Amino acid sequence: MHNDLIIEGLTKQFATASSVAISDINLTVKEGSLATLLGPSGCGKSTTLNCVAGLEEPTEGKIRVGDFVMSDTSKGLILPPEQRHLGMVFQSYALWPHMKVFDNVAFSLKLQNVNRNEMKKRVMDSLDLVGLADLANRYPFQLSGGQRQRVALARAVVARPRLLLLDEPLSNLDAKIRELARVWVRELQQRVGITTIYVTHDQSEAFAMSDMIAVINKGVLLQFAPPEELYSHPATQFVAEFIGATSFLKGAIATIDGNKITVRVANGDILKLTDHSGKAWNVNQNVVIAIRSERVEMAGSKSGNILNAGVKNSTYLGSKWQHVVDTGSGTLKVETTDTVTNDRLSLYLPPDAILLFNEEK
Repeated sequence: MHNDLIIEGLTKQFATASSVAISDINLTVKEGSLATLLGPSGCGKSTTLNCVAGLEEPTEGKIRVGDFVMSDTSKGLILPPEQRHLGMVFQSYALWPHMKVFDNVAFSLKLQNVNRNEMKKRVMDSLDLVGLADLANRYPFQLSGGQRQRVALARAVVARPRLLLLDEPLSNLDAKIRELARVWVRELQQRVGITTIYVTHDQSEAFAMSDMIAVINKGVLLQFAPPEELYSHPATQFVAEFIGATSFLKGAIATIDGNKITVRVANGDILKLTDHSGKAWNVNQNVVIAIRSERVEMAGSKSGNILNAGVKNSTYLGSKWQHVVDTGSGTLKVETTDTVTNDRLSLYLPPDAILLFNEEK
């Protein structure tokens, strides 16, 4: 029997709010995998996590791990957090300042009346997993931010929980340490083999760590897919805009031949594209086309799908330049390793790199 985390029809409306915080969330997180809830602040990702943790009571829906049901509103079943057997790491780490590292990690085992020898072994094993076995006798104030975060992770996994829940655990770390922390959090999760839900608004963090990513906006799940699929085949304009540097141009469909479509943009230019969305399109339908900044090319000797543009500004980003250009049909961001010496550019948009979306109202 697989112990997948299954969330069905999860809805939460707060009594003081005029709209729902999350609406009809449906997810299946495979046993042993790491799934990230990704979206802007206030989108509902932490509310979803808190419903799984038992810190919020859902308005509707069911949450289970395999056959173990943690909440089912249709039956009036809402287990309290302590009966769900979960590990959780908060943004603040929530370590007891008056307890040494060993005692912080051992706390949940003491509540379970685990015998002393077993407790010591499991605590030291957990600290060894996060590389802090030699700091067991220190207090939290004697540790760096990265070390305190590792203690919080060790405490979360020491009781061998069904699920590990991580609510933006890296947000208090500086940028360099945060990049390193992504690696060892992911390595820890894989070594322990625990099903994990990770919450963040940082897309690069989500891509670096996740087996699956759920993009949420305004309480609605827009897409749940592996990182590569999210990037290459975003389901909505919002997902395309939120994931990666993307430019958008408005237009209308000129011709349709199977999945070969042409779009007339505002200045009258015709762009060809290959649509992989499976959606039904109509000639003259108003649409939005999108393209990743790194997929826009200098035209050179290429023909077709050419846009002439004026350079508005250029920014040096270290490993590349980002040029913002005006095409007459809208603004494009272009990322290249080359500087631009001319005020005018001729740009090529590869047909297989152009994404097509319904015009959002």
